[in-house]
Amino acid sequence: MDNVNQQIKELIINALELEDIKPEDIADSEPLFGEGLGLDSIDALELGVALKKKFGVKFSAENADNKKHFASVNALADYIKTAGGSS
Repeated sequence: MDNVNQQIKELIINALELEDIKPEDIADSEPLFGEGLGLDSIDALELGVALKKKFGVKFSAENADNKKHFASVNALADYIKTAGGSS
């Protein structure tokens, strides 16, 4: 498993206080919202703040690509890598 993906999974669990979920329970390509992990818009805000703190990446409310970036762990990892964020 990609190290960035693992870090994202751990961040999701810790930032959103998902007590009953382990990193291995989250599939890299599983949707984070809706039918997948079941996150909502409040979770997206909290996750965005946590990602900014951890990886230095920023998300703009006006950016139409945010939905694409938050689609899955893989999508977030791709965005972090291309946005130049690092831990």
